[in-house]
Amino acid sequence: MTPPPLRVAYAGTPAFAATALAALLEAGHEVPLVLTQPDRPAGRGLALQASPVKQLALARGLALAQPRSLRLDGRWPEDAGAARQALQAAAPDVMVVAAYGLILPPWVLEGPRLGCLNIHASLLPRWRGAAPIQRALEAGDAQTGITLMQMDAGLDTGAVLMAQALPIGPEDTSASLHERLAVLGAGLVVQALAALRRGPLPARAQPDEGASYAPKIDKAEAAIDWRLPAAVIERRLRAFDPFPGATTVLGGQPVKLWRGRVVPGQGEPGRVLRADAGALVLACGEGALELLTLQRAGAGRVTAREFLQRHPLAPGAQAGAGVGR
Repeated sequence: MTPPPLRVAYAGTPAFAATALAALLEAGHEVPLVLTQPDRPAGRGLALQASPVKQLALARGLALAQPRSLRLDGRWPEDAGAARQALQAAAPDVMVVAAYGLILPPWVLEGPRLGCLNIHASLLPRWRGAAPIQRALEAGDAQTGITLMQMDAGLDTGAVLMAQALPIGPEDTSASLHERLAVLGAGLVVQALAALRRGPLPARAQPDEGASYAPKIDKAEAAIDWRLPAAVIERRLRAFDPFPGATTVLGGQPVKLWRGRVVPGQGEPGRVLRADAGALVLACGEGALELLTLQRAGAGRVTAREFLQRHPLAPGAQAGAGVGR
């Protein structure tokens, strides 16, 4: 006899999390409650915008809660109290968490009879924390992956239930890697819950060796330091695409840099070595970087050829500091 589908409470916010929620619903699991972050101002008009998870929950008619905090002794105890009542009423067998954005206190972790499972976008213990995709790209890792973890009170320190690796390609950006990992994570959690219906999943403790932390991306990091090696800068361009976008100043104007290629060359860091119909090349602390895709404020992304046609630069011009703040 096939065990019945699980009652799954879900906590997540961005598109990465919405992909897994959709997969759980498609697999037939009942989702009695969805937790997601409060609506945030977005766009030029700063109108409040619902998260991708909220949009999906509303479209599917799922019960929804958007607490500002889950701490009963925190700044918004009324939010936490209401969320606690909603979770108790939902009586889930398990909670699945993916890029939720709020810390889960003990009362949440200990609520569902099967605990809380986290879909994390790295091969733990490497890149614990808020920005594992970006940090893996920035570091030049050859692979990343998805780890399904039994959550505990630590920061991404829980026991590993399942994991699957994913290679990082030379042209991967945070956007492209995000999409591939979202699909991988959705498939892995569906597989895990199918197994969990039949009994406990084998768990292994994370080793201390190889642990690293992936702090949240700060806008100040966007400003390119041309004293760095070209290979490091090229990886940052891909890691910061789409957010926050690597920045510099060319011809006195702030410019976002989206794609580049490491090429031979030397000179004062930030110095334009070549600026013609063929290429736009800047010297770095080690080697040089050919800029392939750029974007001025208020305009769209363009090739280097298109950029130079509209905004000519002379060899010897100096790139200024970026605008990370």
